[in-house]
Amino acid sequence: MSKRTLSIVFVLALTLVATSTLYVIQETELAVKLRFGRLIETDIQPGLHYKIPFVDKVRKFDARVLTLDADPASFFTVEKKRLIVDAFSKWRIVDVDVYYRSTGGNFLVAQERLASRVNDGLRNQFGARTLQEVVSGERDQLMKNLADKLNLTVRQTLGVEVVDVRIKGIDLPPEVSEQVYRRMKAEREKEARILRSEGGEQAEKIRADADRQKTVLLANAYRIAEETKGQGDAQATSTYADAYTKNPEFYAFIRSLTAYGNSFSNKGDVLLVDPKSDFFRYLNSQKGE
Repeated sequence: MSKRTLSIVFVLALTLVATSTLYVIQETELAVKLRFGRLIETDIQPGLHYKIPFVDKVRKFDARVLTLDADPASFFTVEKKRLIVDAFSKWRIVDVDVYYRSTGGNFLVAQERLASRVNDGLRNQFGARTLQEVVSGERDQLMKNLADKLNLTVRQTLGVEVVDVRIKGIDLPPEVSEQVYRRMKAEREKEARILRSEGGEQAEKIRADADRQKTVLLANAYRIAEETKGQGDAQATSTYADAYTKNPEFYAFIRSLTAYGNSFSNKGDVLLVDPKSDFFRYLNSQKGE
């Protein structure tokens, strides 16, 4: 075997021993060391550490704030009203020794046990308050009390800390929601009928007032038109009378010309009149005598 091959084998063996012996803990991690399955070290600080290859085993856990988003659950208020509550909580590992011993380092087991305790806490908090209090009045205080009471137990039993608990939504059960919806719909339809009735009444009043105003306007317009027409006729009659008074003969002459024009406007008409009658007096004599 050549020296180059021996060097490569030596480097690979050294690398294998190094990776099996050394490990790194990040700032965002917590870890425990096991030897043949027995817990021997829990307070492992961030940095580079060593272990016995094939004997020691290191389990790492996330030290950051984690989210527990459980399924919506049903709770009763002090008034025995059932509500569907959707909540989530923020938590983190604070005692890795207790966390590992209680959950075996299984994240899903920790989530399940913490969710059970959160649900129990929510049930107790909702059971001591009214619907108004949990919906708007004391929600912030409810969440604070729940987080404080959870931390009294989960620190010792799970090795975790509940940072915060928040409610995403509070809904009525589907059957109650349907009843509320039907009641609200009936109330809105009743209100709509009242508004339509009031609107129809107002419309009739407006139409009646408009018809009355129309009748008054037409009557006033007709009166003014008749008065104007009467004044015009009176003025025309007065003008005719004044003209007739100033020159009666000329007025008679103009009326005769108008009569001639009307009588002889159509060539097919036949007019039988005595030539000596007054109708032709201005035709028989230029003086009209």
